[in-house]
Amino acid sequence: MRIGIEAQRLFRKRKHGMEVVALETIREIQKLSLNHEIIVFVKEDEDICISSTESCKLVKLPSASYPMWEQFSLRKAIKAFDIDLLHCTANTAPLFLRNKLVLTLHDIIYLESVSFSGSNYQNFGNLYRRFVVPKVVDNCSYILTVSQFEKEQISEALSISSEKIKVVYNAINSSFKKYGEQTLQTTKVKYDLPEKFILHFGNTAPKKNTIGALKAFAEITRHSKYKGISLVITDCSEQHIDDMLRAINAMEVKPFIKILDYVPFSEIPYIYNLATIFLYPSLRESFGMPILEGMACGTPVITSSTSSMPEIAGGAALLSDPLDHFQIADCIFSYLDDYELYIEKKKKGLERASKFNWTNTAREVLNIYDEVFI
Repeated sequence: MRIGIEAQRLFRKRKHGMEVVALETIREIQKLSLNHEIIVFVKEDEDICISSTESCKLVKLPSASYPMWEQFSLRKAIKAFDIDLLHCTANTAPLFLRNKLVLTLHDIIYLESVSFSGSNYQNFGNLYRRFVVPKVVDNCSYILTVSQFEKEQISEALSISSEKIKVVYNAINSSFKKYGEQTLQTTKVKYDLPEKFILHFGNTAPKKNTIGALKAFAEITRHSKYKGISLVITDCSEQHIDDMLRAINAMEVKPFIKILDYVPFSEIPYIYNLATIFLYPSLRESFGMPILEGMACGTPVITSSTSSMPEIAGGAALLSDPLDHFQIADCIFSYLDDYELYIEKKKKGLERASKFNWTNTAREVLNIYDEVFI
């Protein structure tokens, strides 16, 4: 059979969760023996991060807005290439499709609440998904998602039989591992990183809870014995951080915060390695890949006690109520004050991360394609 994989943003220069998952899965699919011909549809963009192989061909479709590309350009390509099954990898799909369809729903946060506190791009995307998803799920042969938690959410919210929903865990790139001091020194100098720091991936999306991280850090710095530790925040503008610090009356901690712009994917493992603690207090995640990335780099992790995060952490991280910044701060105190706990979580994290790999993910996806045609 001829299978199409929608990977619209695969060539996007600044990749985030869904694009990383699509890229890693397709790379592994290309290495495996295939029963089907596969065509991957992408939008024209800057980062040519993957090439065609004999059995897995990439087709670039002209750039357009997200809905126009998906509802018109992709639909036209499906017909032109005589696709038997389409796998859409990023939460939405063409409406009223007559082909067999597999849809990956990473999460359904956009169905749970309407919030316009994100960027215009994020707000529009959530409204678009909110309109499209309920209309396409009935056409799906299977829906893939990334945790048991999210499977239950999808089943309940969209009134879908749990048998139709398959859990396929994400994984982490092999570059997320421990590195020697000599390898890390270049990155440390390049970004002028402090000796000891808490790492947090900032984001304008409220669910990433950057404000909770800042409140917890402000609590840490109020204790003189912890003045030697800094907070490094990536992927956030200085203006955005300043606005939040003013909102929580904590501008006094600004000298202890290092703000980095977008860090290329290839350098993120080094940043994890250099960090003392990785702080991921998200309000809601369907998976939480950074939890495993930090663990694989030997960095003790603090994450949230909500949604999928305890499932993915598997007892190898400290958990906190993300809405209680005092509790987040207590977790940081625990790591800084208890060396045995620090080493224990470091070891458990390495063991936990080793259980997730993209080859298994790709095999499970291919098996689901086969099931569609049985």
